[in-house]
Amino acid sequence: MRKTLIILAALTGLTLSGCVTMPSMKQIKPDLPAAWRDEAGQELGQPMPPVASDWWKAYNDPMLNQLIGEALEHNRDLKLAAARIEEMRANLGLADADRYPSLQVAADAGRSRVSSKGSMPVTTPTNNKFKLNLLAAWELDIWGRYREASKAARAELLATEYGRAAVHSSLIGAVVQNYFALTALDANIKLAQDTLVNRKEAVALQRVRFEGGVASELVLRQAEAERASVEINLAQLARQIRQQELALAVLLGREPRAIMQTSTGRGASLDTIALPPAVPAGLPSDLLLRRPDLRQAEQKLLSAQARIREAGAAIYPNLALTANLGTESKALSDLFSGPAGIWGIGVGLSQTLFNAGRTEAAVKAAGARQDQALIAYEQALQAAFKEVLDALVVHREARETGSAEAGRIVALRRAAELADLRYRSGVSNYLEALDANRALLQAEQGGIEARRAQLAATADLFKALGGGWETKLETTDAKPKE
Repeated sequence: MRKTLIILAALTGLTLSGCVTMPSMKQIKPDLPAAWRDEAGQELGQPMPPVASDWWKAYNDPMLNQLIGEALEHNRDLKLAAARIEEMRANLGLADADRYPSLQVAADAGRSRVSSKGSMPVTTPTNNKFKLNLLAAWELDIWGRYREASKAARAELLATEYGRAAVHSSLIGAVVQNYFALTALDANIKLAQDTLVNRKEAVALQRVRFEGGVASELVLRQAEAERASVEINLAQLARQIRQQELALAVLLGREPRAIMQTSTGRGASLDTIALPPAVPAGLPSDLLLRRPDLRQAEQKLLSAQARIREAGAAIYPNLALTANLGTESKALSDLFSGPAGIWGIGVGLSQTLFNAGRTEAAVKAAGARQDQALIAYEQALQAAFKEVLDALVVHREARETGSAEAGRIVALRRAAELADLRYRSGVSNYLEALDANRALLQAEQGGIEARRAQLAATADLFKALGGGWETKLETTDAKPKE
């Protein structure tokens, strides 16, 4: 009879499995070109040696390194991501625990009384009962239900770890960009201060000339207006620097009191920050596959596939083993005597015959989540590919703009010298010299912005490529680097 029940349950499971259509497992097949191309459509030549994963050290600024270290230690977003990892690690422990036997110990003590006037008179209506029992249970994972649940939980843990790596990468990029913006503002402050000195000298000179009857009041007022314009610019720059310092302090994870009482340290000036080499030739396009956001999307897809197999295993019967070993007696003194021993062993087999389509619906839902995970991966891949291409274009344009701005500054500096010489010689009026100096100031401000943009473009490219252009990729099951 027992063999008949087992065979019947197995046949029922096989029958039900024929009623449930299992979704096909989707494979990731990114269609990428062999190598990145520049905006002219030319492949980038031969590969160069890889760089270190701590790519920000290429700027050779100790203060930048210190700020990034502070951010990695105290930033709240990074701490939140780390807490999510601990939650997923605990979930994995729960999933793994279902694959192993459970062992429990139970102790009972009781006292009861029955009627001495009942239909079956008793000599001792009051009784004691003491029991100590060791219980064991194990549901055999014949169809891999719990094994697939563990795989799904492990993939979810890896996805969360890659998510933390993505936060790690974004945080470093944000600190670098904010630091470059702050150093650019410092450079603009210095330029404005130097310009203000010149404008004050010009006002003093024109006042002497006006009082001596050599220059008109119009020229004096124009010089005063230019001085006031630079003073206004200085006040605006001071406000922008404070706002930039506050934004950077939040990224660093500083407490409110520290934000109010301390300022952000400075390292190298904008023009002395080392500029990393030009984009290396021969960058393989599959470099972006190591990006943590793509690895995270990949692990989410693997988790969804494991959930499909977990849901599909529910159509088969469950086989459980149980056992108990202990002692039971009326007197506590006899509890551990030989005759008080008890034991039991059993096998249980259960099979769902009808649940109104619950199993099939669970499998379909898991299949739909797999489709969503695959689409999310494809979207992440498209976004990553676009981000790298944009970074390559911006990187090249920033270098060209920086070179052009440098030439423009040299030309306008000479033009300002000639305009001032012409004015002092009486060949031209003050407006010509004033326009030349305005153009020079704008060019120098443009040069500062071009330098900042050039540094920022390299940081964006480093980040878009997942931390430089190291060509060795991690395996699918590897954990992301911190």
